[in-house]
Amino acid sequence: MNVIENLREGLRSVQANLLRSIITALIVTIGITALISVLTAVDAAQKSVSDGLSALGSNTFDIRSKENRGSRQQGVTEKTYARLKLSEMSRFMNQFNVTSTISLSANLTQIAEVKYLSKKTNPNVSAFGVNEGYLGIKNLTIEAGRNFSSMEIESGKPVVIIGHAVFKNLYSGSKDLALNTKISVSGVQMKVIGVLQEKGESFEDNFDNMIYIPIKLANQMAHGNALDYTITVSIQDASQLEHAMGEATGIMRAIRRDEAGRENSFELESSEALKERTAEIAGYFQAGGFGIGFVTLLGAAIALMNIMLVSVTERTREIGVRKALGATPSLIRQQFIIEAIVVCLLGGLAGIILGIIVGNLFGGVLGSKAFFVPWVWVIFGFVVCIIVGLMSGWYPAQKASRLDPIESLRFE
Repeated sequence: MNVIENLREGLRSVQANLLRSIITALIVTIGITALISVLTAVDAAQKSVSDGLSALGSNTFDIRSKENRGSRQQGVTEKTYARLKLSEMSRFMNQFNVTSTISLSANLTQIAEVKYLSKKTNPNVSAFGVNEGYLGIKNLTIEAGRNFSSMEIESGKPVVIIGHAVFKNLYSGSKDLALNTKISVSGVQMKVIGVLQEKGESFEDNFDNMIYIPIKLANQMAHGNALDYTITVSIQDASQLEHAMGEATGIMRAIRRDEAGRENSFELESSEALKERTAEIAGYFQAGGFGIGFVTLLGAAIALMNIMLVSVTERTREIGVRKALGATPSLIRQQFIIEAIVVCLLGGLAGIILGIIVGNLFGGVLGSKAFFVPWVWVIFGFVVCIIVGLMSGWYPAQKASRLDPIESLRFE
């Protein structure tokens, strides 16, 4: 009896005890699904984030308001800081002299309803106030029309650039037809000067379901409510990034009047630092996925071992016959181990397929658009199945190999 024959015997045993084998395989399936789905979702989301950050390049950094947590540490309440103002952002842009492209943006609302004649969008359109550098830094392409002029940005002229999804909801036909038409946003009439090429949703925003207006106009439409302004600086020479970040820190500290020795009253973060932080967060999710998968697979291994022990008892006479015909203990042991591995692989294959599907569904919720197949985790899943089969099949196989052939033949 060789490995091939034992493999065939394992498949015959699975077929003979189909219901029991299916239930056992389902336990393995659940464990592998939990493991693969979490890891797939994390990898898909991380890839989406990395692609988005790579589009910005490794030579960019952001300046934004410091997050005010107001938490207490060792009995001391954490200091909160006022949000960055538009005037402060404008002063920074005027004083920053490192060769670069600077984008200024602020989210006015995420529930805007855009109207054109008798048509209107759902109230889920994001309206962003931006300057003329925003589209270039975000790699947004104007398919019809033009970008904002500096005069329009400075004066807050009621002009707008619309995303692809907004165009589809309001217009039909060529994008050129939308140019110079008037749309209404929160009761303000604006002239359409540009339509963006389809971009798709990223880890940041759904750029297609957004409209872009001059930053000063967004500030006016906020009606006194403070907006969260963000400056993104793209340095032409990546080797000058640290120098540029140092310059930016010094200028912003002077504008904000931060005292010497005190922490910054604003946040400054490079795209590389954001990548590292994202990878760290992804690591926590992966650890959680391993934990869930481990607990479920441990239960599957125990259940499979129990079933294999029952199988050994039921097939005692069969084992006696095989030994009487010359089967050695090692071949008997090999037979039962292979049976356990076969059941695990059948359950694992179903778990891997389900895990990839479920993982991509969760990845889509987290911002990933592409269908992602984590080949590393697929191979890992098969290896785990083999290990679980070995662990749960070893003891029953060892017990079967030590049975006395004469006593086995007498077993009723």
